[in-house]
Amino acid sequence: MHSILNLLPEHVEAFVRDMMVKDESIEEIRLRIHQPIECLFANDTKFSSIRFTEEDANFFLNQLSEYSLYAFEEELQKGYITIEGGHRVGLAGKTILDQGRVKTIHPIRSFNIRVAKQKLGVSDKLVPELYDSKTGWRNTLIVGAPQTGKTTLLRDLARNISAGTKRIPASKVAIVDERSEIAGCMNGVPQHDLGTRADVLDGCPKAEGMMMMIRSMSPQVMIVDEVGREEDAYAILEARHAGVVLIATAHGRSFEEVYKRPIFKQLLNEQAFDRVVEVGRTPYPGAINKIRIPTLVKQL
Repeated sequence: MHSILNLLPEHVEAFVRDMMVKDESIEEIRLRIHQPIECLFANDTKFSSIRFTEEDANFFLNQLSEYSLYAFEEELQKGYITIEGGHRVGLAGKTILDQGRVKTIHPIRSFNIRVAKQKLGVSDKLVPELYDSKTGWRNTLIVGAPQTGKTTLLRDLARNISAGTKRIPASKVAIVDERSEIAGCMNGVPQHDLGTRADVLDGCPKAEGMMMMIRSMSPQVMIVDEVGREEDAYAILEARHAGVVLIATAHGRSFEEVYKRPIFKQLLNEQAFDRVVEVGRTPYPGAINKIRIPTLVKQL
């Protein structure tokens, strides 16, 4: 958290520190101009008595960009900046367009600091369900609503696959981290423990990145987060045909909900995934609610 706290105005830092002393499960810090500071925890939300001012926003933005927003032009187009520790700062405000595409955000009026926390071992119970001693790792789709811990689970699963266990040999893992959330890279260096045999392609579109990794890194297992576009589906099928195991996440509250989307219906009907894992926030983010075998539920 030091990399976050060091960027905040002094009085904002003091409020956040005080909240952290009372509850260490902090997940987000929301800063909106002229509004109270908001801290979101696993099971609670707290607001400050002070308001976040334009002066506070300018200070935070200068700290965040090291006084050079032009150096972060690409990040501004995506709507977030990744900082040391793998934390991600989401941005909102007035978008400036160029030929129909977002060029930058100015002025920036809201910040959402998403606290990156690696939970080592959260995937341990899932490993035996996804590994077969004869055929190896199973192609898996992890499904969950926003903030249910999909990425946390995926990150730890990547670590387990890359590092191996007492009974399972380590595998070559390729991570296509389009939004810098899995590895939390800074200058290409992962800020999270991903094991000994993981290679990360940071900030690259998933579909293109999957093809690049297959051609250049000869992975045994490919890890991608939040698939759902048509080009993603094509790349997933290409990876499967190349003999690469895919483990990915998707937004959705259940297998049934995801199956209604054309892209996933195609993938599941073509048996792109051997397992669908449904996750939730109870009793903790990334908790496994149900494991489905797609071939047994084709009647949906």
